[in-house]
Amino acid sequence: MKEFRTAVEAGDFAALGDLLADDVVFRSPVAFKPYAGKPIVAAILRGVGRVFEDFRYVRELADPSTSPGGGASGSALVFETTVDGVSLHGIDLIRTDAAGKIVELTVMVRPLSAANALAGAMAAQFPQIQAEAIAATDGATS
Repeated sequence: MKEFRTAVEAGDFAALGDLLADDVVFRSPVAFKPYAGKPIVAAILRGVGRVFEDFRYVRELADPSTSPGGGASGSALVFETTVDGVSLHGIDLIRTDAAGKIVELTVMVRPLSAANALAGAMAAQFPQIQAEAIAATDGATS
């Protein structure tokens, strides 16, 4: 997805929230349970932006026909980055709806040492992530 890739490559993780469907589901490489809903997923993506260093996409694969009814599409964005000095390779699997909003984002990373570094870095971010998600939810209901 071009808009997602452009925002991430520019380091504009705040802009990613506008690309998410309200009921987006995020599957983390370091958490078993998926996260659902735009406020928490947007906050997680901002947190990722704070821990990734020297991020770059190195390949993109697209499938314009992932939905039986048409209109939806999928992309796989292969990336390389560093977290706390550990080199990380990963893939963002993105599925969008007919309106072009991201409805599903699954991230996979390797090697295990990088996944562990990412888990530790994101755990340190999680109080801020939760606060941002709560603030966004409160703002949406006010």
